[in-house]
Amino acid sequence: MPATIDFLFDFGSPNGYLALKVLPQIAERTGAGINLIPVLLGGLFKLTNNRSPVEAFGQVKGKLAYEALETRRFVARHGLSAFRQNPHFPVNTLLIMRGLVAARRMGVGDRYLEAVSAAMWEQGLKMDDPALVREALSAAGLDAEALLAATQDPEVKAELMANTEAAAARGAFGVPTFFVGEEMFFGKDRLDQVEEAAREAVTA
Repeated sequence: MPATIDFLFDFGSPNGYLALKVLPQIAERTGAGINLIPVLLGGLFKLTNNRSPVEAFGQVKGKLAYEALETRRFVARHGLSAFRQNPHFPVNTLLIMRGLVAARRMGVGDRYLEAVSAAMWEQGLKMDDPALVREALSAAGLDAEALLAATQDPEVKAELMANTEAAAARGAFGVPTFFVGEEMFFGKDRLDQVEEAAREAVTA
């Protein structure tokens, strides 16, 4: 069985977006597969008693400024010039994460992932507004009405919840989190370690 990088993902994380853009290159270099797992970051925070960096570190002098610097360095290193901080951050991602689960069930997961990621972190749209979500999906040539309707499917809701609970049970507490086998790595600044572990797993 080929080695796989499990990638816990929520559209609400800017670092999740950045990792999403870099992981395909890691997969190409190592020969590992990427298994993107939609989770609800807010739910994961609740399950693990975690808080967003803004809440956790907002009173720490210099901490958030340094995180912004690291993001600029990462963007420059990987040529991700389309990235923009979303002016509406934080955005409630319940609707669009359910939409991702639904899109994958409908066979359009990759197109949905690309469209919504761009809307969030390139176009800076307020993607907890159903009207804006509908516009973004339609502009990408997706069936917005069908996808939005599917977000209310009990099975879609249950899958996202189950993914989130399984992530917490596995030890995850935030996004982006990666697993190579049973080894967990958190944050985009661990991608070098993810790549090393994936290469070792492929050659094992």
